[in-house]
Amino acid sequence: MRTLEEVQATLQIAKLKEEDLQKTIHCLSFGEDVSSADYCLMELDDTLCKHIEAGQSLVIRGDKDEHAVLCSGNKTYDLKIADTSNLLLFVPGCKTPDQMTDSQDGSHVWGFCNSYWELRKWRPKLKKLKKLLMENPYEGPALVGQEENTENRYTMQDLLERIQASEEEIKTHLETIHACQIDGYLRVLDFDYEMKLLGHVTQLVDSESWPFSKVPLQTSLEELAPLEPKEMIEHCLNCYGKRYTENDEVFYALSEDKVCRGIALLLLQNAVKFSLKEFQEVWQQSVPEGMSTRLEQLKSVALVDRTSHPESICLLRVEDLPEDTSERFSHLFRLREKWTEEDITPYIQDLCGEKQTTGALLTKYARSSMQNGIKVYNSRRPVAT
Repeated sequence: MRTLEEVQATLQIAKLKEEDLQKTIHCLSFGEDVSSADYCLMELDDTLCKHIEAGQSLVIRGDKDEHAVLCSGNKTYDLKIADTSNLLLFVPGCKTPDQMTDSQDGSHVWGFCNSYWELRKWRPKLKKLKKLLMENPYEGPALVGQEENTENRYTMQDLLERIQASEEEIKTHLETIHACQIDGYLRVLDFDYEMKLLGHVTQLVDSESWPFSKVPLQTSLEELAPLEPKEMIEHCLNCYGKRYTENDEVFYALSEDKVCRGIALLLLQNAVKFSLKEFQEVWQQSVPEGMSTRLEQLKSVALVDRTSHPESICLLRVEDLPEDTSERFSHLFRLREKWTEEDITPYIQDLCGEKQTTGALLTKYARSSMQNGIKVYNSRRPVAT
């Protein structure tokens, strides 16, 4: 207990006026075992509060050498420590002044803290996902007498423990990179094997004179079963087409853009640069008859250089670029000193945060100027070669 004089002296040190105090006094006591290391505080927004109240969980993810992130079922949040000059006390059953009575007993402080975890929405770190799966890509069924490589294979649980992203974000990206489950492990197909599967499908469609919008699943599986596992044929149809049912029969509508894009990647993968005119001719000749190629189909995977003589095209996939925003811009400006907005947008679109635009990113990381009547962007800072 303190004397009145001690209380008044404390008020004076704290620069508080006696008349500003609450009428109800709540006495707090500290035990000898109270420690600031026993508890951590985390500030949650309304969305995460409702998530917890609904019985859902939050998970902290990241390898030991990585920055920790917090994940809900479908969002990723950056974790940062925020210090506060006010001591934060943990008091079980603590009541506000309006809930107290004059006879209110004191409370025991369980712990204290002078910092808390602050959360902000974060772009998921997904580049590592494909990197892990590419350690052992699936190249098709093992040949007779040949042993399959069983090293560096990952289950969904393995990926959840190592990738800095929510489960929904990971699953969405697995679809984007055409991953599939084989013998309980998530695998990406070797690119040449994936193109081999696509070739089987398009050749079958051509030989049967089926419209690309109506490829029957069951017939395709039966016809191609002697060549490849049925699961792989169906996976290929899922990657390059859209599944639908008509009169209880399953069909696929092949995507012209996806098929043309895949074949373009096959043509570009072994060439440093390709004459644009020559590439467009070979590309159109390589796609299934009836499909039309367009450069718009190659946004974020190939870059056209209109300034070279002759005009050229080269492979440049956004998934191969750095995930960090500053590093991404530095890399792009090393590749090309000046960019038009049309050319650079596909390579920075994925960097945009919530309610952020590519225009805002360009304003921050690039400087604009006019060149031959066209607005171009160059780096704001010197670029190391």
